[in-house]
Amino acid sequence: MNRIWSKKILHAVVGSVLLSAAVPFSQAETTVYPATMNSEDIAGAIFDRPGTLVKGEGSDTVWDVTSLLSSDGRFASGMYLAGKSRWEINEPYGVDEFMYFLEGGVTLTSSDGTVTKISAGEAVTIPKEWTGIWETDGYKKIWVIYSEDGSALE
Repeated sequence: MNRIWSKKILHAVVGSVLLSAAVPFSQAETTVYPATMNSEDIAGAIFDRPGTLVKGEGSDTVWDVTSLLSSDGRFASGMYLAGKSRWEINEPYGVDEFMYFLEGGVTLTSSDGTVTKISAGEAVTIPKEWTGIWETDGYKKIWVIYSEDGSALE
């Protein structure tokens, strides 16, 4: 084998090794795990996780934890804890959201005046087109959201 040819092979091999070293092994061999919430998490320990969003102060404080954000950024799940609030939703809700209430509940008054009450141990799914009034004395819920373009989950 001539020297020029063996140098080309050596450069190709070294270049290939360097290129593969630029991509971490963990990216090529990533293990994906289920997102879980155990009984302690559901009792409230989940809000101690790093990454918990805490907004407001005192009785206006809300805690929001995302337990899973899908790889395409369109689907997410987590838990939310909030105190008394009332929101008028005049623009469409914007996401499809399933909620299972662990504590408290919510009264949803649709724009046509229809009232839906959800209590602890019950669930509701709000379609992205929904408008109305959201009223609560406080609640803890597990939520699952689908956002077609993913913008609501950022």
